[in-house]
Amino acid sequence: MSQAIHNRLKELGVVLPQPAAPAANYVPFVLSGPMLYISGQLPIADGTMMKGCLGRGATIEQGQEAAKLCAVNILAHANVALGGNLARIVRCVKLGGFAASTADFFDHPKVMNGASDFMVAVLGDAGRHARFAVGVTALPFGAMVEVDAVFEVAA
Repeated sequence: MSQAIHNRLKELGVVLPQPAAPAANYVPFVLSGPMLYISGQLPIADGTMMKGCLGRGATIEQGQEAAKLCAVNILAHANVALGGNLARIVRCVKLGGFAASTADFFDHPKVMNGASDFMVAVLGDAGRHARFAVGVTALPFGAMVEVDAVFEVAA
């Protein structure tokens, strides 16, 4: 892992976890040419998942924390995919976010800021990305948020 990124993670009090194994018939990441695709990650920390529904008990702040946890797990998979060298990340190209929410909840972009802000905090300008944020009625295992990512990487 590059020293600069390691230092930023340390300053943020974040230790990258051992990435979770896929829960179905897919791979956690695909490295194709200069592009690294990370499968959707759930908000899991220390074996515990943040569950809930925004607009029905879960707050925007909890959703932001869940999105940040997804981003931490994304970087954990990127770290494995890149052989422990996150300095190979040229930029975060895109994040995609799904939030479990009620039909009258409209703050999905605010929830996704948890992942976006974290990516910029860790990667600096290389963390600025395109993204989408949508609401869905349910996510796997009752998760509050799911986020996937696309990175451009150096050889």
